[in-house]
Amino acid sequence: MGTLSVWKKLRHSVEASLLRLAVFLIPRLSRRALMALARTLGTLAWMFDFRGRATAMENLRVVFGDTLTSSGRRRIARKSYEHFARTMLDQFWSRRLTADNFLDYCTLELEDEASLEAARESGAIWVTPHYSNFEWIAFIMGFRGYHFTVVAQDFKNPQITPIFTANRQGSGHQVIPQQGAMLRLLKNLKVGGHAAFLTDLNVKPSKTAAVIRCFGRKTCVTTLHSQLMRRTRLPVIPGLCIPKADGTYRMLGFHPIQLPPEATDAEIAQACWDVFEAKLREEPAPWLWMYKHWRYLPEEGDPAHGPATVTYPSYAQASKAFRKLDASQTKAED
Repeated sequence: MGTLSVWKKLRHSVEASLLRLAVFLIPRLSRRALMALARTLGTLAWMFDFRGRATAMENLRVVFGDTLTSSGRRRIARKSYEHFARTMLDQFWSRRLTADNFLDYCTLELEDEASLEAARESGAIWVTPHYSNFEWIAFIMGFRGYHFTVVAQDFKNPQITPIFTANRQGSGHQVIPQQGAMLRLLKNLKVGGHAAFLTDLNVKPSKTAAVIRCFGRKTCVTTLHSQLMRRTRLPVIPGLCIPKADGTYRMLGFHPIQLPPEATDAEIAQACWDVFEAKLREEPAPWLWMYKHWRYLPEEGDPAHGPATVTYPSYAQASKAFRKLDASQTKAED
């Protein structure tokens, strides 16, 4: 066994031990203490994550332009780190939540309660972006009787994955790996199950991806939820978690996405994002601005490309696969 392998195993064991300690300690914090810790950790991450901070500042500059000053961008980017720290801490503080007390920590605001109740029996596809406490949306819905099948990516450290999995299943959900997920999700949905997805992260251009416009810029996202909607005809229900200063949350449940049967995967994915974007513009800080949301450049001459129309971050690169996917979507729409 090589020295590198020994050190890697040791590092994995240390990481897992520290995480188990956090799992034990964090639920013992008061909400006030947890909020203070989130602000501290978020500030430290803002100070020392040089690459992420630069990405956040550039993303905000590109999206909001002159409508935000440099100090305004810094304030939002720093808050973004704080919100993410709060979400990660709440991942384990959620062990204190029960079916009897969860409404002490959140309020539910439902646009179409009748449709949500109908979905309890029929099954549904639930979507949200990486905004504020996206983890708690699924957790809270579990206490309301909606038990999701959630696809989660395994961590590079195999000792950490089961710790997160056990925590995410705390209110009755089932977490499954990405391998073979499509078939398992399809079977579950056809018998009245529920599936939950995070829909805003970049993926590589492929048969399970689509190009959508996000803040006026093209990006490549998963279409797993779109494909499941087309195959099952079940409703897609968007939800969003809004943080409050007192440590609680507003859980927003929107109307199910209404699209004709012939809607494409790209159209469904775009419709999901469009529900969220207006809310993100109103309160941008809880989104992951330190993430590279726009990795690919459209073709030269595209209306969504170039300094004369829409600018892209400097990290965006040309990709033949992305441009081919974009062109095929445009042709299909025409």
